Amino acid sequence: MKTLKLAAPNVIPGRRTFLKGVAGFGGAAGAMLAGMNDGARAQGSAIPVGQAAPLTDFAAADGVEFRNGLIMACDEINALGGILGRPLEPQFEDTKQMGDATNVQAVQRLIDRHGVHAVINGYNVGSGSAIPDVIADSGIIYVHYDATLGHTSLIESDPERYFGSFQGCAAEYWYGPGFLDFLKSLEANKEFTRPNNKMAVILSAGVYAANIANGVKERAAEYGWEISMFETVSVPISEWGPTLAKLREDPPAVICITHFFPADLAQFMVQFAPNPTNSLIYMQYGPMVPAFREIAGKASEGVIYATLVGDLQDEIGLDFEKRFKERFGEAAGHNSGAQPYDGAYLWAVGAALAGGSGEPDNADQNRLVADRMRNLIYRGVCGTTRMNPANNAARAFPTEVNDPSLGMPHQFLQIQDAAVGGKLIAPWPYATGPYVKPSWLK
Repeated sequence: MKTLKLAAPNVIPGRRTFLKGVAGFGGAAGAMLAGMNDGARAQGSAIPVGQAAPLTDFAAADGVEFRNGLIMACDEINALGGILGRPLEPQFEDTKQMGDATNVQAVQRLIDRHGVHAVINGYNVGSGSAIPDVIADSGIIYVHYDATLGHTSLIESDPERYFGSFQGCAAEYWYGPGFLDFLKSLEANKEFTRPNNKMAVILSAGVYAANIANGVKERAAEYGWEISMFETVSVPISEWGPTLAKLREDPPAVICITHFFPADLAQFMVQFAPNPTNSLIYMQYGPMVPAFREIAGKASEGVIYATLVGDLQDEIGLDFEKRFKERFGEAAGHNSGAQPYDGAYLWAVGAALAGGSGEPDNADQNRLVADRMRNLIYRGVCGTTRMNPANNAARAFPTEVNDPSLGMPHQFLQIQDAAVGGKLIAPWPYATGPYVKPSWLK
């Protein structure tokens, strides 16, 4: 693919003026980089940094924003002086329909053609365990947001070999227990009263959706829930009639859908709305993408969804959203872009602390970088990234840790107005508004 050339940053007249001018860049990480660069201009030989993203095909809406997030981070880091005076130069390869074979090929091209020092991805559908082997063979750094148990299991199996692979969010498993805890809190606050103890779980065949669904199924009884329906649908799916017929025949108190394609989920709501059941509806990730609301319209209002990694609706997150949309347009998906944006800063700070990044086959230097990253507590636009040293994955708050300053928040959002994005309703202290009873509930 064509190399993206970044504009050279302006000469910085002085450290104090410089820090004032870029105060919003990367938050505390940006300030740390600025301090280490001491006002230096990024003008040395460029450090190539790569991204393998689904720039075409069904996940392109996210892939384009992953690319934008890395571009924005690289521009900002360069304005801060780069990594100890060396500017970053992003390179991109398309993973298309994703899957292990395509993902591996894209990452291999980044290493062979461009000599990248790091690969900073969003997510790619696959096992989560294929790319780390390519990374380990090259001795570079890898940050991704696949949210998969495949990553944690692999790193735990051989931490010495997979030292350079990091998952910037918690594994998808935590969605299950986190959702059950969320329902428990709604009931404790008398915001939701279950009409029965039945919960329907609808999933797709992929590892991601299946792990979340199994996490709900395995622990549901602890919370007093009976899984009345556990159905796997073939995707992409636009006709939900057979599934809805089963739900209407035996209405559950909660419908939990762990499939995550935005257009498919939007069609579920369009077809559910004319004859709804008395069921709270939770959907996985997809409603976060603007296309969900665009397709479902008013039928989207009331839906609850969650993410283990997304731009927070606080001072830091809102500032990022503003800058992201000013640059890439009002319709830009800042929640997707936030993932590699945070990942790039995490890596850049780690590299600066280690005395610089390492090129392919320079595992000794990149082990120093990885060690710094593993020990950072980084407050980014998605919350706090603090790695579990056993598996190089960010810890989740409040399911893994109970201190919001030491874990990335498992965010629960609700679409309350189809014209705008979801309202963050949990967890404390990040929530910006209350849960609102969906119009179809009795």
